[in-house]
Order: sequence, then structure tokens, then C-alpha cells
Amino acid sequence: MTTIEVAVQPRPYEVRIESGLLGKAGEALRSLLPGGSHLFVVTVAPLRRKWARKLISSLRAAGFAADVIEMQEGERFKRLATVGKLAEKLVALDADRNAVILAFGGGVAGDVAGFLASLYMRGIDVVQVPTTVLAQVDAAIGGKTGVNLRAGKNLVGTFHQPRMVLIDPEVLSTLPDREYRAGLYEVLKCGVIGNAGLFREFEENREAIMKRDRATVERLIVESVRLKAHVVSVDEKENGLRRVLNFGHTIGHALEAETGYRTLLHGEAVGWGMVAAAWIAGEVGKLDRESARRIREATLGVGRLPKVDVRGRSILRRLQADKKTRNGRVHFVLPTEIGKVEVVSDVPEKVVLGAVAEVRGLSK
Repeated sequence: MTTIEVAVQPRPYEVRIESGLLGKAGEALRSLLPGGSHLFVVTVAPLRRKWARKLISSLRAAGFAADVIEMQEGERFKRLATVGKLAEKLVALDADRNAVILAFGGGVAGDVAGFLASLYMRGIDVVQVPTTVLAQVDAAIGGKTGVNLRAGKNLVGTFHQPRMVLIDPEVLSTLPDREYRAGLYEVLKCGVIGNAGLFREFEENREAIMKRDRATVERLIVESVRLKAHVVSVDEKENGLRRVLNFGHTIGHALEAETGYRTLLHGEAVGWGMVAAAWIAGEVGKLDRESARRIREATLGVGRLPKVDVRGRSILRRLQADKKTRNGRVHFVLPTEIGKVEVVSDVPEKVVLGAVAEVRGLSK
């Protein structure tokens, strides 16, 4: 087992990574939570059918009461209405202020369940048990929760750190290929922003990654978690360093919103956003053309990204509503070399339009 600490104050927590950990979840939580704690597992129907029995059995064997609450699957259900419905279900199941929510799913389930935990009874504990690559390397770590509005992604949310994160790479074995690839873009992001060796894995070891070689995938997860844990420990509330984690997300979020959260998975939108950010970095002189090409080729090498037929002006309007925009200035995370990025706020409008055109052209 690999254990990584997220050193946020006043209550640091552990991320534990081990194949087969799902069947040991109750044992892992027994030393953390009071005996007899009532756990409410928030998940989606397909995951409940495949993996929930193993998780619930482990929790009950450790002496916990455990109930399952289902939510609808997909980004379009990441909304305030879903949080309200889940809260009503908690009330019906007599969940009190000592209840613990266990977020069991991908990024959407983790964000929604974490947001629910931050609000229910003015805040109860949450444990994250992520089941997709994207959630394991990114969404489950760092305490960001939230839901989408029609105007944009994650515009309503809170910081609510989990008590623990339990990552079992074994659950990825049943993940559909598209979901698996979508999560890899977040791993690649970690390579660009702070781990050049991780980036090179995608250039030198792509076949093993795409075949889901067990040791390779676990190594990617561990290295990505190490990077995110470090960044979050230094800057919990995104006032400085943590902003680098938004590489690919500025235009990526705008693409998601503009396509109605129906065309692109989140990781796919980030993939296109990374291509756009690398192009912008090259155009404004922050990144040499060869490095920009490597980022583009590594991103497109993960798999064919969905077509995006969007207008540049529409994306510009979306960017103005993005929560990363401050005082009317859009902030981009741009690579300066592979393994290093900086936050830039003076990107000319025509360059942004050019980046959208580049993405549109590549997606044909």
C-alpha cells in the first residue's frame, strides 16, 4: 500500500492506494471513525451493480451501518437539484449530524456527494472512494466540491476536505475505454505542470498505459496523487500555487458548457483545453514550438477526442463567466517548458480565437 498525506490544516488526511483496497475499506476506516458510525454511500446504478456489494460487505464487517443512496449518472445531473434530492433521501434515512457520506464513484459523484456533505446539517464528514482514473488522480483529492449552472461549470461549490481517500486501482478494470482515456488527460496534465518524467511515460510507455498494465497504471496514479497532494498542502484554497492545476481547464470548461455537457467528458474537454493552452503558449512566446508539439502529440496520442464545432466568440463569452476570471481578466495556465507552467492574464483576444480555431481544425 502507498500512503500519501495531504497536509491541510487543521486536519490533515491520508490518501491510501492499493489494489484490492475496496474489500478492506471498513478496516481502513475503523481507526478513523467512531464504532457504529452510520455511513451513507452515494453512488450511481452501474457502479452499484459492479462493485458496491464488495464495499458494503467490508463496511458492515467492520461494524459500520451502511446504506446506499443512488444519484443519476452524468455531468448534466451535477446540479443543485440533485443535491436537494440526495439531502431529502438522507433525511428519510434518519441521517443525523454524526452521519458520514462515502462518495463512491467518478468525478461527478465525488463533487456532488462532497458538496452534499459540506451542506447537510451544516456539514458532516465525507470519505472519498473514487472509481475512475480522473477521480483517483484529481477530483477526489483536495476538497473541491461543486455543481454546475447553465452559465458554467462548478460555479456553486465549497471547499470540504475528506477524512480519507481510498483508491483501489482494481476498480478501473471495468471502466469503459472512453472513461479510462478521459482520465488519462488529467494524468498527462500532472506531467506538464510539474513532473516531466510522468509526461515522458506517455511518450515512451504509451502501449502499456493503453493496455492498462497494472503496475504502470498504479505508478501513474501514485505520481499524480503525490503532485496534487503537494500542491493542495501548500495552497488549499487556490490563492496561489493551486491555480496551476487548472492547466487545460480554462478553455476546457468553456467547451463543456458550450456543448451542454453532453458531447465531451470532463477529461476530454481538458484534453482539448491542454492542446489550446500549448498553442497559446507558443503564440505568446512562453513555450518553444517543439515542446508545444510534444504536448499536442502526447494529448492526441491518448485517443481520438470528440469533434468540437464551436464558435470562438461563444467560447470568449463563456470565459468571461468562468470562476478563474478576475476583474474581467481571463487567466490561463500556460506551460513554459514540460514540467513547468505559469499563470498568465494578458493573452490577446485574437490568440484565444486562434486557439479555438486550432482545436476546431484538429477535431475534424
